Amino acid sequence: MAKILIARLGSLGDILHALPAVTAIRAALPEATIGWIVEEGWTELLTARGPKSDSLSPQKPVVNFLHTVNTKRWRGQILHASTRAELRGALRRVRDVHYDIALDFQGAIKSALLASLSRTPVAGFADPREPAARFFYSQRYPRAGEHVIEQNHALAAQALKEHLDGRELKLIPPRLPCDPEADAWAKTEIMRLGIASFALVTPGAGWGAKQWPAERFGAVAQALAKHNLKTLVNAAPGEESLAQQVVDAAGGHAFAVSCRIGELIALTRRARIVIGGDTGPLHLAAALGIPAVGLFGPTDPSRTGPFGEQTIALRHPQSQTTFSHHRRPDEGLLQIGAEEVVGAARHLLGGRRA
Repeated sequence: MAKILIARLGSLGDILHALPAVTAIRAALPEATIGWIVEEGWTELLTARGPKSDSLSPQKPVVNFLHTVNTKRWRGQILHASTRAELRGALRRVRDVHYDIALDFQGAIKSALLASLSRTPVAGFADPREPAARFFYSQRYPRAGEHVIEQNHALAAQALKEHLDGRELKLIPPRLPCDPEADAWAKTEIMRLGIASFALVTPGAGWGAKQWPAERFGAVAQALAKHNLKTLVNAAPGEESLAQQVVDAAGGHAFAVSCRIGELIALTRRARIVIGGDTGPLHLAAALGIPAVGLFGPTDPSRTGPFGEQTIALRHPQSQTTFSHHRRPDEGLLQIGAEEVVGAARHLLGGRRA
């Protein structure tokens, strides 16, 4: 059977945008061997913590092998003998599988290079995010579809046509790990806070232009409390102060939570609705089929918005698409008021009291 290597090193949202294509590959080719090159910090999106094996299970539902890398640390210590030995070991483990083809969903030089060092043909987009990446590809395909999830799916369908042998690669919801330890933590945390039904909000963003004001998240939490929904504020490392600003603005109706990725998956599965900007937790909710409201400014939701029927992406016409990492919030994003967000949330929840 086919042996397929995936190159999508990070981040949370980007891995979730690649996972539907890989889940589709698993469904179409159930006996295939699938490996994934991924940064160490994101492995819980693909496997639960604990003992590892090559076998699939609810704890590791899609991928047989995880080939972990730490490119940031390697770049900072590239001259160290231990770094070179670690890199050689990682490449040896990839090569030992003898993959038939690698799919580079990232389109970066580092992902394309790592995929090519597996000594297998590499397929990628004809117009990768970093143009030089295409020189590592033996197969190049045009983008098809508007959303990045659709584009990744189309790349897989084109590159694996020979292996599919006439079988259809259907775009289906991604499968994420079920981690019993994380599940137990989520249950305990909800009981500790004494909440029965909750919304999960993520006030952080990749850069300042994508960040909606904390006080407006607090106003949303106050409005949702009238519908018997408390609010949990997801605080990523380094965002504890921002999360506390939301809690302070929520008038006693919000609680900050800090958790690892597996725990965030378990918590999101229990949320009634998720609200946030163009960040990984928003895309996690969409991947799990949880209602999600996305707040967009400089990034285009038609390409990177929450993907699914139970989602709403809010964006003001004043916003212009740009990837410039400005610190000041996008002026169009600031035109989105708390009332509009609450209205979108109520629409997704069916207008019923929670």
